[in-house]
Amino acid sequence: MNNRKRWLAAPYTVWMAAFIVIPLVLIVYYGLTSNKDGSFTLENILLIAEPINRKALWLALKLSFISTAICLLLAYPLAMILRNRKVGNGSFITMVFMLPMWMNFLLRTIAWQNLLEKTGVINAVLEFLHLPLLNIINTPYAIILGMVYNFLPFMILPIYNTLVKIDQNVINAARDLGANSFQTFLHVMLPLSVPGIISGITMVFVPSLTTFVISKILGGSKIVLIGNVIEQQFKTVNNWNAGSGLSLVLMVFILISMALVNKYDKNSEGAGVW
Repeated sequence: MNNRKRWLAAPYTVWMAAFIVIPLVLIVYYGLTSNKDGSFTLENILLIAEPINRKALWLALKLSFISTAICLLLAYPLAMILRNRKVGNGSFITMVFMLPMWMNFLLRTIAWQNLLEKTGVINAVLEFLHLPLLNIINTPYAIILGMVYNFLPFMILPIYNTLVKIDQNVINAARDLGANSFQTFLHVMLPLSVPGIISGITMVFVPSLTTFVISKILGGSKIVLIGNVIEQQFKTVNNWNAGSGLSLVLMVFILISMALVNKYDKNSEGAGVW
């Protein structure tokens, strides 16, 4: 039986080695070697200290935090509504939230570009209604809007899956003990939903920090994030070593953020229900 399980796991092991381990090893190798002679160096990592790269990293962190916070504020009430309405995983409402994820990521972002541009659909409607025009294309606000739209389902689903597993008897017990709706939410619902919140934050923050497509399309050439800098190093400058070094720095920030949220998740386990 053990041998059979090993054989069944073999395709997954090959997949991990080919598309996760080997690319990661190559990134580490290129990031720690010189572009000239292949010798060991930290110059590629220290490129993050340059003003342009440091500014791009700070802006990416800032927009990622804002987008993640907005997604959380929008997703939690929606997940609560879905739970209270006893919406199943196969319902029409759930499918509506999942539907954008079935469409190509690039097409969704280009659609928002067409909506937000100065001669786009939204401004055409506003002009017809004699209202002030919307001018947020090629600004950080457009990038935040694109991040929230694209990554909001990744925040809703884990929170909803956690909320729907909370036993209704626990909530009824809190009500029987004299807790009002706000106290029940604060001391029962919210602590028990922390794992879903942590999962949602991770699933939104990481792609927001590393994205370059959204900032390139909705931000134009005016807004440059660290993802755009890394993309340019690989595709335009053709300097894989510099791109890999900046990727390693970005990976460190991602690992730190994941470690912090996981630590908070562990500290909150078992501490929430009264």
